[in-house]
Amino acid sequence: MKHYLNLDAIPDLQSAIDEVIDLKNDPYAAEDLGRQKTLGMLFFNPSLRTRLSTQKAAQHLGLKTMIMNFSNEAWALEFEDGTKMNGLRSEHIKEAAAVVSQYCDIVAIRAFASLSNKEKDEEEQVLKCFARYTSIPVINMESATAHPLQALADAVTIKEQLFTKRPKIVLTWAPHPRALPHAVGNSFTKMVQKLDAEFVITQPKGYELNPKITKNIPLIYNQEKALEGADFVYAKNWCSYNDYGKILRSDEEWMITAEKMKLTNGAKFMHCLPIRRNIVATDDVLDDSCSLVIEQANNRTYAAQWVLKKLIENG
Repeated sequence: MKHYLNLDAIPDLQSAIDEVIDLKNDPYAAEDLGRQKTLGMLFFNPSLRTRLSTQKAAQHLGLKTMIMNFSNEAWALEFEDGTKMNGLRSEHIKEAAAVVSQYCDIVAIRAFASLSNKEKDEEEQVLKCFARYTSIPVINMESATAHPLQALADAVTIKEQLFTKRPKIVLTWAPHPRALPHAVGNSFTKMVQKLDAEFVITQPKGYELNPKITKNIPLIYNQEKALEGADFVYAKNWCSYNDYGKILRSDEEWMITAEKMKLTNGAKFMHCLPIRRNIVATDDVLDDSCSLVIEQANNRTYAAQWVLKKLIENG
């Protein structure tokens, strides 16, 4: 594994899940592996779980960390080739990436979608430019279209909570007052496709994810029907893909409630956090024993640790 830009970097998801669980059971087993090495963490967007869990993962392996918030601590970067830099952007990615490569052994990047230009977002300019111009491994801490660290942690959480051989997993769209990107929904979808599971996606019409990602997964427009017999319910908002970046509806009809959870097979509730209470899901769902949101957040550390360990071991 040269970089960890998306789930395709994992050759065998089942083996990865088992290895993450081993790390969770003994997080300091390889605490000297990263000694005298440095992880650089560059944030173009805010973070709580990603920042803290990745930093904690680095500490488990003996790595030192350097963190920079590009929104207020760095020169504005230019990513286009051949531009005359007479505007607000003071530094080109070619120099910035080369410099980061001198200071760090691994760099992790977090940069969200603009939600204004689909083609540009799908180019993953920030992430791919760093991967192109650095001489060190690059980790995706969430990009315009993918969140592979979250998806790996979600896979581990499902494995730990599995109580049936072939579970029914439902990814459901949920309301939100802001337009949100597709990264979590995309990566969760790609991850579940690698599991032995019945998988359905439910969302209002107009909120279909990228069909190149969902492929032949059943799309159900009746949420209550989709929830019937579910073993895991993953709620997440995303904006329209076809009418890119737009909010088509914001009513509470699709909020997950305790009554809706009764339609399931005693399902566990999942969400990547942060979550808007009584908008995405009600208090009585989040505060119930069915909620796995805190355990998902806990597993973020060990998912990141697995990725860091693999990159170090691979040189």
